[in-house]
Amino acid sequence: MSLRKLSLVITILLLSLQLHAQDYNSSTYDYKSVSLGIAVSPNINWLRYGDFDVKSSTAKIGFNYGLVADFAFSENYYFSSGLFIDNLRAQSETYQDETGGSGAFLTNNYKLQYATIPLGVKLKSTQRYYRSYYGQFGFTLGVKLSAKQEIMNGDRVIVQEYDNMKGGADILRLGLQVGGGIEWLLDHNLRFMTGLTFNNGFTNVLKHGGANNSFVALNLGILF
Repeated sequence: MSLRKLSLVITILLLSLQLHAQDYNSSTYDYKSVSLGIAVSPNINWLRYGDFDVKSSTAKIGFNYGLVADFAFSENYYFSSGLFIDNLRAQSETYQDETGGSGAFLTNNYKLQYATIPLGVKLKSTQRYYRSYYGQFGFTLGVKLSAKQEIMNGDRVIVQEYDNMKGGADILRLGLQVGGGIEWLLDHNLRFMTGLTFNNGFTNVLKHGGANNSFVALNLGILF
């Protein structure tokens, strides 16, 4: 009788472990039709000039923050949007002619801020081991909030413009965005998002020289 009881206990334990393993490896959760969250994204951004006489363009560190919104078509397909404040910084050295035929390279420091709405498609894998992988592609529409410029000749500040650069920065910024990452399941309705995105600006952000702005961002967020 004792052997039978022991065999029964062992059988129940083995079945329990097997069911737990199947549940761990499978997608047993119900995906949400709408997910909202907050995110912060440190970025590295730079300027790209056309035929303007530029000695160099130096990448600078900025940051974005805002709201993430995912709307599900199905378990694996989402429309992704939100509202972000993009803080973009950049530096370039441009040539300026002076009297007598001589000239000098001046250092231009820019601080640009945009309110941006991303519009894209997110493709997400089925959840395994409490995580799912995603890729996304879409466009971003930004409206200028502020623009600041500092022009330096060596260590000497020549010009500081804080009134939206007196019209020197375009009011709109359009970009093409592509990226991917991982969403980690922390709880039934709580996920931690990590990923990388590349945003390629295809409209001019600076009127003088026709410069475009692009950046790479590290995305960290919490989805509810």
